Amino acid sequence: MTTHVNKVHHVTTITQVATDLGEDEDWLRDIAIEMEIEDGVIWVYGLGEDGVKAFTDIGIESLIELVRFYKENPGLLRR
Repeated sequence: MTTHVNKVHHVTTITQVATDLGEDEDWLRDIAIEMEIEDGVIWVYGLGEDGVKAFTDIGIESLIELVRFYKENPGLLRR
């Protein structure tokens, strides 16, 4: 019998990731919209909250790659 063990023990909110990376949070939201759960992004819900986008460590790495991509190709992201 195989038991699934979730190896994610923490996530970091998009607000904190924006601060850590020195990037605009709204801009990160725009590029993170194309990320899926497989990319390391999840929604965290609490009482009275609409939800907060958060990232696993792999998700932060994926987001950093997207940041690089869109900085190299700024015309691809419509604001």
